[in-house]
Amino acid sequence: MKFDRNTIIGFVALALLFLGYFLYTNKEQQAYREYKAKQDSIAKAALPKIDPTLALRDSIRADSFKRAGTVTGFTGDTTATERPVTIENDVMKITFTNKGGQPKSVELKGFKGPDSTNVKLASSAFDKVSYEIRSGSGTARIEDLYFTGGAVTKGADGSQTVTFQVGAQQGGTIVHQFVLKPADYMVDFNLQVQGAAGLLQNNELNLTWQNKAVQLQRDRDYEVQQSFISYREDGDYDDEAIAGDVDLNFPEAVNWIAVKQQFFNTAFIAKNNFTSGKIEWTQPAATTPGGALVEATANLKLKLPADGVAPLAFYYGPTDYKILKKYGNDMEDMVNLGSGIFAFVKYINRWVILPVWDLFKTLTSNFGIVILLLTLFIRLLTSPLMYPSYLTSAKMRILKPELAELKKKFPDQQAYAMEQMKFTREAGVSQLAGCLPGLLQIPIFFALYSFFNSNVDLRGKRFLWAEDLSQYDSILDFGFEIPLLGSHLSLFTITAVITSFLISLYSMRSAPAQDNPVMKYMPYFFPIIMLFIFNKLPSALTWYYTVSNIITLLIQFVITNYIIDHDKVMAKIEANRKAPKKTSKWQEKMLQMQEQQKKMQEQQKKGR
Repeated sequence: MKFDRNTIIGFVALALLFLGYFLYTNKEQQAYREYKAKQDSIAKAALPKIDPTLALRDSIRADSFKRAGTVTGFTGDTTATERPVTIENDVMKITFTNKGGQPKSVELKGFKGPDSTNVKLASSAFDKVSYEIRSGSGTARIEDLYFTGGAVTKGADGSQTVTFQVGAQQGGTIVHQFVLKPADYMVDFNLQVQGAAGLLQNNELNLTWQNKAVQLQRDRDYEVQQSFISYREDGDYDDEAIAGDVDLNFPEAVNWIAVKQQFFNTAFIAKNNFTSGKIEWTQPAATTPGGALVEATANLKLKLPADGVAPLAFYYGPTDYKILKKYGNDMEDMVNLGSGIFAFVKYINRWVILPVWDLFKTLTSNFGIVILLLTLFIRLLTSPLMYPSYLTSAKMRILKPELAELKKKFPDQQAYAMEQMKFTREAGVSQLAGCLPGLLQIPIFFALYSFFNSNVDLRGKRFLWAEDLSQYDSILDFGFEIPLLGSHLSLFTITAVITSFLISLYSMRSAPAQDNPVMKYMPYFFPIIMLFIFNKLPSALTWYYTVSNIITLLIQFVITNYIIDHDKVMAKIEANRKAPKKTSKWQEKMLQMQEQQKKMQEQQKKGR
């Protein structure tokens, strides 16, 4: 096997892996959308027709069920007036409502949405927490009750506490207490049911948590691909793509459940675990920018202790590895630093890339420069492994004229392969070194692909012409969709493609002539494949790839022109030819195989 063939195999393997990965993802997305549209159509057709007179009668009955704004059997705010209460810290502002005694809307101060206002989470009418309780006239839902209280108290540690309560006429009180700490995205939710025996069945809460995640990135389809229903069940983290299953059961204890978008998540946490539950979700059809990506409804069982207090919490914030890790409940696993067959790259990201990234971002606020420094670091770290392959490539370029003469002397392919192996061995050229660059690029690329897709640091950060390094940098919008490519053209993708093409061109100049046209032109196809694969990727990744390619070109140029001495290489060949030959076991096997193939070909020719 020749050096140039190893190099080409590396390119081909890398290209096929990239192409297969993205084709599979797109296929899964499309299949789910078709299935969902069909199911929605069937469900809609099966719905019973509603009599308008019955709807009006039910509405009147519902209104009469309330007396002075309270559900019969409970004593709360008798004015039946919704009263908002807003508190904030350095990172977020949260508004509560006395109707249901729960959060109503959340704003993240450090992040802007598509409309240039603060990112909003759990801020729609769909978002709520509810559970059923007994009342004097039967049962009631907690979101229908108007609580009293809502005063804000401040603690010595800077925390802010909001407390709501509502009483039952037959005895018992329900208390919802929320605590927001300084510079924290976690909101503690202490739910207390005093006199639970009279208000709940078997002292058990059947909680319903609803959350709607809205579009926060430019490319809705790409954001959907990066969004999941995440949870920690029986002490282990897991997730499901929102474009996949539409329901999920939890037979074991669940610590928390979250709707995780590309860079943000909303989580509902039970510090002493939910005993069991399930979650269902739907994907509303895309209508306008900023619309819903997913609407999720979780039904969770919670056994109350003797004191009737359930320590719960909400997390509204960025899916940031360092922030989530401090809570000690595996929420940091929501940050997708590696998954699938490349799950092992998450350790590269956690132990190498993240610490170095955090160091470099303390040096400059320009994240394009941070990526440049990270690229230099990665190339420096891998240089001991990559240098032999660069050296081999440079030597092969020097030896190309001699190999061309050798090919003329031995026109038979098998004979030429044997002579080439002898010649390159005498020149001190490793025949397997050409595989190394392609093989090393695969885990590094997928590590950085995961890192840049999940790194909230990049969101909204500008560099050169890229308005947002977490998204593609379009310089041309087509106004129509091109299969695989999309509806735009990204400039950093073009620079990555051009520099990859130059590397292919430079490598082929140093490789011996190929008889097989597929092997001959495959390195030129790889940059074209990259154009379709990279066009929708974050500009941070394509900028990294551009810088990495430029470094590769510079290294190869310097080694070829300033480090490798042609006369010394040829002198070494002559010296090696005169010296006693030491052949490795692998080389012996290769030579034996080639000798056998040569004899078989000669016998076949004689038999004709």
